[in-house]
Amino acid sequence: MTEGTRNSIAPPDPGTLSLVATPIGNLGDLGDRAREVLRGAGLLLAEDTRHTLQLLRACGIERPPGSIESLHEHNERERVPGIVERLARGESVALASDAGTPLVSDPGALLVAAAVRAGVRVTVVPGPCAAVAALAVSALPTARFTFEGFLPPRAAARREALQRLAGDERTLVFYEAPHRLRETLEDCAAACGADRPAIVAREITKKFETIYRGTLGELAAAATSDADMTRGEAVIVVQGAAQERRADDVEADRVLRALLSELPVAQAARLAARITGRPRRELYDRAVGLRPAPV
Repeated sequence: MTEGTRNSIAPPDPGTLSLVATPIGNLGDLGDRAREVLRGAGLLLAEDTRHTLQLLRACGIERPPGSIESLHEHNERERVPGIVERLARGESVALASDAGTPLVSDPGALLVAAAVRAGVRVTVVPGPCAAVAALAVSALPTARFTFEGFLPPRAAARREALQRLAGDERTLVFYEAPHRLRETLEDCAAACGADRPAIVAREITKKFETIYRGTLGELAAAATSDADMTRGEAVIVVQGAAQERRADDVEADRVLRALLSELPVAQAARLAARITGRPRRELYDRAVGLRPAPV
């Protein structure tokens, strides 16, 4: 056995904050090193202690009573100083999110930043991440991508965010809740073009894992007709904009900005459609994102 192999399953070092990735569905994805850290850390921080206790029981991991505490978006700020103090005293601490890699659309950023400022060693036990898993199976370009997490839940803010991203040449990766999947796909099609290649990855690593492939327009239609598609959280992966598409978008935005300086959104979109030959609905959504903020 090499030294590297021995280190990979050693208990967590004293005074170390370990970020532990946990399965996103299939319990077989929890590796030996993650098991050892989840078992051996002096304090285990969990986004939802009930969920993490279920995971530990399912994996046969036992911990002393009272050694699991919560750390989530509502209590992270107030809990961080005490946790960093425990780390400074030499206690080993592990942070696990409900599923996937901590800090990726999950809490923990405040704790990590505070630990680093205090000179605490921070290490990671890498593992499952839904965004990376979906990107890997997407068959879309993977050399450059941007992960945007969850888009804004409100329609206007979501459309504005998508307008800003529509011209990005990198592959786009989003998380989305099942009850918003159809609307988000429709907004993606309006902002990026209905013919833009994309996938929706649902229930990754689980029994009913499904990868839906097609254009944004096709996927939006499928989300309306296929009830299974909107069961369980999904990852949306969208191919980046082609260079010629970016040039078209720049011209459309130039026309819209000029019209919006004098006209309401609906009129500006209607005239821009006549000038550019692009769909009025698409230009209306772009105009919503471009209109000047009220003074």
